[in-house]
Amino acid sequence: MSYIVPIGPYHPALEEPVHARLTTDGEEITSAEIFIGYNHRGIEKLAQQKNFIQNLVMVERVCGICSHSHALTYALTVESIAKMKVPRRGQYIRVIIAELERLHSHYLWIGIALHIIGHDSLFMHTWNDRELIMDMLEEISGNRVNYGMVMIGGSRRDIDDEKRVHLLEMLNRIEASMIRLKDFLLTDKTVALRTQNVGILTTEDAIRIGANGPHARASNVPVDARKDSPYCCYDEFEFEKAVWPSCDVFSRVVIRVLENFESIKIIRQALENLPEGKVDGKINLGMKMPSVPAGEYMTRIEAPRGQLCYKVVTNGTDYGQRVSIHVPTFRNAPTVPVMLQGNSVADAGLIIASIDPCFSCMDR
Repeated sequence: MSYIVPIGPYHPALEEPVHARLTTDGEEITSAEIFIGYNHRGIEKLAQQKNFIQNLVMVERVCGICSHSHALTYALTVESIAKMKVPRRGQYIRVIIAELERLHSHYLWIGIALHIIGHDSLFMHTWNDRELIMDMLEEISGNRVNYGMVMIGGSRRDIDDEKRVHLLEMLNRIEASMIRLKDFLLTDKTVALRTQNVGILTTEDAIRIGANGPHARASNVPVDARKDSPYCCYDEFEFEKAVWPSCDVFSRVVIRVLENFESIKIIRQALENLPEGKVDGKINLGMKMPSVPAGEYMTRIEAPRGQLCYKVVTNGTDYGQRVSIHVPTFRNAPTVPVMLQGNSVADAGLIIASIDPCFSCMDR
């Protein structure tokens, strides 16, 4: 007998509001629909009423997990319109914060996945290790969330030599914790049983629907804006695109493990090679209210969840005419019904969570 099983929009298993409607035959999901739009805050409309500095503060609050990514993309877009050249030291500091943010986002996702699977002990260990990353972000910026490290024209705060050495020591501890976590995640039988051959998104479906970020790379689609269209000196760092072919939830676990090691590699290179000198030693252009001519530009970066795009239209005043935000979850959410089909109702929560959704970003 066929039943309709609703999940959300408000549900104990969901951190944010989304509604999935499952059509089932017994325990098997035969089809599914997903509905969005429960968290609208009107940020794009508000951006038309605020100046560039106010907008920079506001877009950082689109999302708490990838706040730096939003501020960075907005700043890069405005800087491109104004033809500003950010000092290399400032760009390196932006990269350090971006990769630390990617690390803490992936640790958070791994912890939530372990909680859904039922490994609550390892969930707590994972989030305890994540505290090291949050401590590094706090040491650099003074904040654990919404770091305020980006200003139009560069980075707001510098990293002195003493702090740099201490951050490298902390990074070694994070790498050691990641090695332990990798050994468990890739060999544990319970993790394998709950994730392998569950929520399959084939390479063809990922390309057809337009998946991006770690979700696409877990379906063997090698897309990464850091490599495909480098920004903030990413072309100066040695790292690899993490791609995995199994196309299931287990593949999404593996991708985050591999990407954490690549992020650690990038942060270490940036800290060890921070540009110095009379010119390159600067971290920003020293501007308060930037002078931005009329124009428009679109920028994309690789946020923790995937490709994040900002399009900004300016009219020559201190107030932007239009800010359009395109987030990775909007591209990845349509893959959920495809992944749910043929799976058990018991796996629905894990499959939805496996895209690492941010409905706060998506609904804005």
